[in-house]
Amino acid sequence: MNTVAAISQLLVAAAFVSIPLVRHRFGTAAKTAAEAELGRQGVPVTVLAENNIRFDASGHETAVPASVAAIMLVLAGLNLAGSGWGQLLTWIFGSIVLLGNCVILYSQLTAVKSVQAAFRRKGDPMLAGIDVPALLTASEAGFPAWVWVLQNVRHAVVFGASALALVAVTVA
Repeated sequence: MNTVAAISQLLVAAAFVSIPLVRHRFGTAAKTAAEAELGRQGVPVTVLAENNIRFDASGHETAVPASVAAIMLVLAGLNLAGSGWGQLLTWIFGSIVLLGNCVILYSQLTAVKSVQAAFRRKGDPMLAGIDVPALLTASEAGFPAWVWVLQNVRHAVVFGASALALVAVTVA
């Protein structure tokens, strides 16, 4: 069962690496599309940078997924080696990954509301007047259609493989 846990963890690692790869490849196109939408709304495109809205793979957009992937690789190695540490750490980090992916999914599902709220908190009438759904729809258009499918597959893999790894180390 340790092999099942290790394979599951490798799948989770691959799923997390997909995030910065896609954002690195298509983030500039998403930013350009978002800026065009802001221009259409009569809003300066500097709003994105001023409010730290990014579509690329810089900063935490790469560091966090890469860290999760690295941890999953270490866990897979420990589980393949039959280490007791692999089981314990799988429970700790596997649970964190499951909860973290819930947060990621929630943030994706509530992106419009959270960006609107962030803009309102700034107290700037120009920001509060931005059509956020149109802005985010435009930015999404900068990514190929298959990215939506990848995003859903990624969530399914992370949830399913993480749960499978937890079960596998429990019965091992």
